[in-house]
Amino acid sequence: MTAQAVRTGVWFIGARGSVATTATAGCAAVAAGLHPATGMVTETPPFAGSGLPPLASLVFGGHDTLDCPLPKRAEALAAGGVLPHGLPSAVEAELTAADAEIRTGGPLPGDTRTDAELITAFADDLGDFARRHSLARTVVINVASTEPAPGDDDTRLPASSLYAAAALRAGCAYANFTPSTGLHSPHLQDAVASCGLPHAGRDGKTGQTLLRSVLAPMFVQRALPVRAWSGTNLLGGGDGAALADPAAAAAKNAGKARVLADTLGAAPEGEVHIDDVPAMGDWKTAWDHIAFDGFLGSRMILQTIWQGCDSALAAPLVLDLARLLARAHEAGLAGPRPELGFYFKDPDGGPAGLSEQYAALVDFAGRLRAAR
Repeated sequence: MTAQAVRTGVWFIGARGSVATTATAGCAAVAAGLHPATGMVTETPPFAGSGLPPLASLVFGGHDTLDCPLPKRAEALAAGGVLPHGLPSAVEAELTAADAEIRTGGPLPGDTRTDAELITAFADDLGDFARRHSLARTVVINVASTEPAPGDDDTRLPASSLYAAAALRAGCAYANFTPSTGLHSPHLQDAVASCGLPHAGRDGKTGQTLLRSVLAPMFVQRALPVRAWSGTNLLGGGDGAALADPAAAAAKNAGKARVLADTLGAAPEGEVHIDDVPAMGDWKTAWDHIAFDGFLGSRMILQTIWQGCDSALAAPLVLDLARLLARAHEAGLAGPRPELGFYFKDPDGGPAGLSEQYAALVDFAGRLRAAR
């Protein structure tokens, strides 16, 4: 297989959701030169020559339980201001091709298949995808809605873990961009340890938590004790609806709290609230209130407001992860990749500070370059 013919699969769990649709449309737009690669770290100079698969070589597919075709989903995102006006029609062929590769996920209500049968079916979908497109390798990325954490008495694997197990069985690198369980199920630990595949993190770091990961080290480095850190998120769309479930919101907030605890040494007082506001669509407003002590005990306050679109923030990072994991797989690297902690609230080891994580990521690019 020549370098020009090598193609890499990107298989999204939640393939018709906002993040996957934005990533699929965005990849086509950037590859065609219609838009710049804004937000894609792998398109910056430190990553040149690292052997990452070109954007034009990526082939998209995935699992989803929804049946809205990708072109229509993209039109809805454009109407909401998430995608540029006219982009869905400009990349309609690519969206249609990706939509043809989306398979029904599960388990759906009334599905009588066992966990083992579901894992086999999902792995078979991945294997068929790779064979039909003569893919060199496939990366599976979970961008589905957050699921509640499983209870101690649950006898079935959560859906995210079924998909993760299928990825390992099919020989695919894996990343979990959601707070859902994925590979972290204790029932999968033996499979994870023996898989010989690269995998990365849990829960992508995009908006509010990205800002927290920048600000928290500032307080530590300037010796300013944080007394309390509270936050509120207002969002709509599919994420807003999913996070209206208190159990799903608790899983999401655990990652936000973990970033502060890991950096500050202990979790400060305060909570994060998530409110579903359907009228906001795919847009989000995140507010933080930070109380800290200054010199001689002076009480100070810092407040931040982040307004943005999570899918537009997440999509370039998801494309980065797909390319980095594919290259790591090609280079024979296996196991958790702490070098990719830059992208996650719950990284697989490595440094906690964003600057240190970025330095580790750039160093990883250098190692990939040397492995060519």
